[in-house]
Amino acid sequence: MATTKKNALAVVPCTGAVPCRIPVAAAVLAEIGLDPSTWAVLTDSIFPSAATSEGIVLAVRYCQARGLDIMKRPVHVVPMWSSALRRYVETVWPGIAEVQITAARTGLWAGLDSPKFGPDQTKTFTGSVKRNEQWVEAQATVTFPEWAEVTVYRLVNGNRCPFSEMVFWEEAYARQGKSPIPNEMWQKRPRGQLLKCAKAASLRAAFPEEAGEYTAEEMAGKVIEVDSVPMASVIERTPVTAQATVPTVQETAGTVSAPGDQPATETVPRTDQAKTAAIDEAAQAQINKLVARATTTKAWGQAEEYARSRFTGDHLVLALQALTTAAAVAVKEAQAQAA
Repeated sequence: MATTKKNALAVVPCTGAVPCRIPVAAAVLAEIGLDPSTWAVLTDSIFPSAATSEGIVLAVRYCQARGLDIMKRPVHVVPMWSSALRRYVETVWPGIAEVQITAARTGLWAGLDSPKFGPDQTKTFTGSVKRNEQWVEAQATVTFPEWAEVTVYRLVNGNRCPFSEMVFWEEAYARQGKSPIPNEMWQKRPRGQLLKCAKAASLRAAFPEEAGEYTAEEMAGKVIEVDSVPMASVIERTPVTAQATVPTVQETAGTVSAPGDQPATETVPRTDQAKTAAIDEAAQAQINKLVARATTTKAWGQAEEYARSRFTGDHLVLALQALTTAAAVAVKEAQAQAA
């Protein structure tokens, strides 16, 4: 009886002198320029709460693109619930240290004032949390400052100008799952965690062109919509092995498969109507932006999931085909560089 065998990627084994908590494809490890010892440090010490190799790899690529030392932990792998995908996804966000590094590199950061805090509030939070695979009712009483404010200074035409943002604790704190109960860190360090958020908000106000993303401290415990999450922060879940040339969005049509090593379960028959489908300007701009982000981050699997949740009909056909062909070209370019 004939059987079909999938092509399996070799993984770095979790045995021997250098054990690793999360296996990783050897080809991926070579692509990002790491050895097994460094990978073991990343999985066990730098990102001990990460659950997938993809999340750690994306963190590595982010740091390489930004010229950051990943061993200083400038970014964090944060699991977040996606209401669009109806499951948790691992996302990568800069820490407050990375935002400060980015501001300092401009040569225009001129310091910051001591933080200001609002009056303390004491509140008891109640809700259902998951413990030992069971949902139980829980509560936590926390005393926290109502708000925090940090003033950051930037040199503008030689003048030291202040930028301040006020952040409110109840709007910023991280929750346990989908309950209103603060997570352990926000219970232990209610002022310290709020201070990080206030500092990040003020740095973004002072350096909008450099510090545009939210930080891990601000995003932990949040429920996200895929629309609201930059593609650079969401993990890549599907490997890419196809090879092709990239047509424009207007030229893409035909049978659509996932940008991975196996065809997607859903295919779209080729039709002349799909090939010549006219898409409105807004949809075309969204597809082009999605392809550009996925090409930069290599987050092909997440991009496909986003496309399926965002588009329908001819728009979905064009978006999936554009992603498939762009992914194929990215692999071809990577192979050419490695040769």
